[in-house]
Amino acid sequence: MHEMKDTARALVRIGYDSRVHKTFRGHQAQERFDHEVRVLRHLEARGCTFVPRLLEVDPAQLKIITTNCGTRVDHLSVERTAEVFAELEPFGVRHEDRELRNITYRIADGRFCIIDFEFATLLDGGPGTVSLKPTG
Repeated sequence: MHEMKDTARALVRIGYDSRVHKTFRGHQAQERFDHEVRVLRHLEARGCTFVPRLLEVDPAQLKIITTNCGTRVDHLSVERTAEVFAELEPFGVRHEDRELRNITYRIADGRFCIIDFEFATLLDGGPGTVSLKPTG
């Protein structure tokens, strides 16, 4: 596996089969894991095709395995970045970490995709839904 990210909050690796393995750790790991699973399931149910699709969920290890949405984007205008994140809102999600590091490019169809939903907000609410967006 190729290591992509190793921080206090998560370890992200890409397997040789191109699947993305994300293990949550650190502050609010359980909550962030639960929330990202909830948001990704919500987006899949709504037919959103430009986000990772959950393949496996391992609550005991706080680990998810998803499809790969392409390679990281190094340069994108501020306007285009905002447009990409705005495309989520019709699917009922607002991404609360709207940084370039959370946009990828899928060469297969020339599509910008969005990753990393642990701080996203479900706009239509629902029981038990909270935003884990850091404040201040």
